[in-house]
Amino acid sequence: MELLDVDGAWLYTPEIMRDERGEFLEWFRGRTFQEKIGHPLSLAQANCSVSRKGVLRGIHFADAPPGQAKYVTCASGTVLDVVVDVRRGSPTFGRWAAVRLDAARHQGLYLAEGLGHAFMALTDDATVVYLCSQPYVAEAERAVDPLDPAIGIEWPTDIDIVLSAKDTHAPSLAQAAESGILPDYEECRAYIAEAAGVGPAR
Repeated sequence: MELLDVDGAWLYTPEIMRDERGEFLEWFRGRTFQEKIGHPLSLAQANCSVSRKGVLRGIHFADAPPGQAKYVTCASGTVLDVVVDVRRGSPTFGRWAAVRLDAARHQGLYLAEGLGHAFMALTDDATVVYLCSQPYVAEAERAVDPLDPAIGIEWPTDIDIVLSAKDTHAPSLAQAAESGILPDYEECRAYIAEAAGVGPAR
């Protein structure tokens, strides 16, 4: 697993075994994950999203703690997957990292609690599957504008972007910070440490 430029984001590249029948791979290995991250992935929910080319979903995150850690892969097609640090007080606050996830390499992207997540479908029928550490709770779900120039994500310019009404009207990162909806970096770290068994019980 490779640590990305955003604290708490990791990219896993599996070994793919191919023969005349097709291919086989392990897109998630609990032991490898725990050795790198420091704690097991708590699985509460598994999601599957299918998008046509140009659909942009995000930047989404959940109130933290508990937040919602995610382990993401692209099962079909190709997406540009982006992690954004929206944790106030983080040394990488406002920074983003993008990876191209596709059905050829089958990489897995892990985002710790408190990080923002977005992706754009670069092909039709782009299928994204992700494991979540916490179940979805509508009233705890938050969003930041994925086109916020202050964040400056370099989305492809040759594809017409399709946004939901929710994402179209999402606040900028500065507006979200002012309204108090952003996760706190130290609170996220304390929650993760407690989950790993190395922090104080609350």
